Amino acid sequence: METVRAPATSANLGSGFDVFGVALDRPADIIRVKRADETTIEVTGVGSQYIPEDPHSNVVGAVAEALNAPAQIQIDKGVRPSSGLGSSAASAAAAAVALNGLYDRGLSRTELIPIAAEGEAIVSGEAHVDNVAPALLGGFTIARDNTVTTVNADIPLVACLPEIAVSTRDARRVVPDSITMEEAVHTVGSAATLTVGMCQNNPTLVGSGMDEHVVTPARAELVTGYDTVREAALTAGATGVTVSGAGPAILAVCHTQKRRAVAAAMIDAFETVGVEARAYQTCVSAGATLF
Repeated sequence: METVRAPATSANLGSGFDVFGVALDRPADIIRVKRADETTIEVTGVGSQYIPEDPHSNVVGAVAEALNAPAQIQIDKGVRPSSGLGSSAASAAAAAVALNGLYDRGLSRTELIPIAAEGEAIVSGEAHVDNVAPALLGGFTIARDNTVTTVNADIPLVACLPEIAVSTRDARRVVPDSITMEEAVHTVGSAATLTVGMCQNNPTLVGSGMDEHVVTPARAELVTGYDTVREAALTAGATGVTVSGAGPAILAVCHTQKRRAVAAAMIDAFETVGVEARAYQTCVSAGATLF
């Protein structure tokens, strides 16, 4: 038997749509796999009632098929589905690492990325690597032209998750088809600033580099109270705030001493608009880990 913990992730980080991702210290999925003649899946944990156990409809079933590694698979969900925190990517990454080890396939973490991405495509409709890459490799990841670059950054974060759901498919539908040259220049500048901030472990630069005027405003419309929560986080000391992935989770960057205050402010702000929420005081962390 193999047991793997795979972290939640946050993709895009504002200025890096379909390119940037980070692994989060918490929450996480735990997956246990045992050799079998055919794949079976059992799901427990947060939101498990919404996750199919049919291997043909579950991300881990697709991973098992791609690796030709049938198994009894137990998924303990710590990352809520439809959260914007890479729930399907966490399960896919954990399954890829666990089954790769169980069957001695000998694939590297980088080689497992497209396999985990194909599994996640069952949920999102497309095989994007911006969540599975950090879930497998950890750190801050930059995915470009089938190449992934990783930075082992140390940045404090708060991920605030409201009790609402946003479909990844719906979140992709609202993304504009085109942008102006001014918007492109602004986004490139922000992305460069964020990348330097990650390399320097500088929360101020990372927060500044999250600023983006195309995808974020469109997806923010799907998150009840986004503007209120963003302003509350910035007032409490966050250096930058954006929609985490497809949403509805909201990601804030801050200095360590401000993290507790930012988390409390975000929860309180959601409450003012009638939405319950929880906040994870977290940081950029390692990827999937074998127990």
